[in-house]
Amino acid sequence: MKNDPEQKNPAGRLHLLRALRSRNYRLFFAGQGVSLIGTWMQQVAMSWLVYRLTGSALLLGVTGFAGQIPNFLLAPLAGVLADRWNRRPLLVLTQSVALLQAATLAAFVLTGTIEVWHLIALSVLLGLVNAFDIPVRQSFVIELMERKEDLSNAIALNSSMVNGARLLGPALAGVLVATLGEGICFVLNAASYLAVILALLAMRLAPSQRRAGRQHFLKALGEGFAYAYGFAPIRCILALLGLVSLLGMPYSVLMPVFAREVLQGSARTFGFLIATTGIGALTSTLYLASRASVRGLGRVIAGAACLFGAGIMGFALSRFLPLSLACLFLTGFGGMALVASSNTILQTLVDDDKRGRIMSLFSMSFVGVVPIGSLLAGAMAERFGVQATLLTGGCCCLLGGLLFGRQLPALRELVRPIYVKKGIIPEVAAGMQTAAELSVPPEKQ
Repeated sequence: MKNDPEQKNPAGRLHLLRALRSRNYRLFFAGQGVSLIGTWMQQVAMSWLVYRLTGSALLLGVTGFAGQIPNFLLAPLAGVLADRWNRRPLLVLTQSVALLQAATLAAFVLTGTIEVWHLIALSVLLGLVNAFDIPVRQSFVIELMERKEDLSNAIALNSSMVNGARLLGPALAGVLVATLGEGICFVLNAASYLAVILALLAMRLAPSQRRAGRQHFLKALGEGFAYAYGFAPIRCILALLGLVSLLGMPYSVLMPVFAREVLQGSARTFGFLIATTGIGALTSTLYLASRASVRGLGRVIAGAACLFGAGIMGFALSRFLPLSLACLFLTGFGGMALVASSNTILQTLVDDDKRGRIMSLFSMSFVGVVPIGSLLAGAMAERFGVQATLLTGGCCCLLGGLLFGRQLPALRELVRPIYVKKGIIPEVAAGMQTAAELSVPPEKQ
């Protein structure tokens, strides 16, 4: 495609960090970067601790279910609050409660009184926090941008930040768990929340114009569902995310089993597996951040789902560590490309007064469905084995990506009028265009 702006305009690559021009976003980026390293350390330590105490793939699934099912149940309610209330105080509250959760977990582990039911109960508490934190945080990003045109870059940088932490956190956790035990990871995670709380308090934000809406809470909730599921592009993106989260994402819950039983490794091997996934995801987000526009993201979503599914299938079949790492790199790349591209299209498509509710549905589809998949994966692994479980999930993700790709021409026709009205086509609407149309110069479209 000779006229593709991605190839002719190198500015996108030269402005890889352009969203950091906004002071408030710089604070957010720095604080979240520190906090997320702690979060990934805790996640690795928690999974390894559960498996060390129980040796059960089913209980790994139960713990994952307990920590994420609140998101599925409560995220839509959080979305209504995010559209009505000031988002910064909500984030300070959620981060403070998460700090207390990590500190309590550390106390139980370091005193040697930890039991499996403690882990499940504290996972539920953190899940309740995340049910409100994720949609509020996702919809808060646009408030931090001095230049709204930098939003897509900010979303990509957010994903890069998550996956940079995903790379560093598990590697540190693998070393610390092997040498000092799981407790130190929980201590460091508790301390890391201070960084994001201080960053939020240091921001200089315009006075919030959000008021407690007069619309009934349940009516506002129903309006958000109707808006999302009544418009095919949003509905199809959320459906694909839900499929991948249900049948594909739970591969991470079974990683301790692969590390110990399939690859004959240790906690350090487990850390390497997760870190390699993070490298793939980080590479993906750097690619997305370097793009000069969001043109072509519809095809990226379809291809990423296929790549994610193929990577999981390869990982399920591998018994050789280097091959497993290569497959996880592809899995990480595809998974994050899918999520970040979907986030970008949704954020640029949605009306501002419904942003919180749509991002809560994004959170429910991406995070909230995972616990059901985790429980299902744990049960299937007990009955049919971990390899058969992952092969089935990967195949379903691959088929979902192919089906989404077939829908792109029809989705494009629905997206175009919305972005013409908003005045941001060809910057965004071209993300759903076909390859043939992308070869036409913008002035002739």
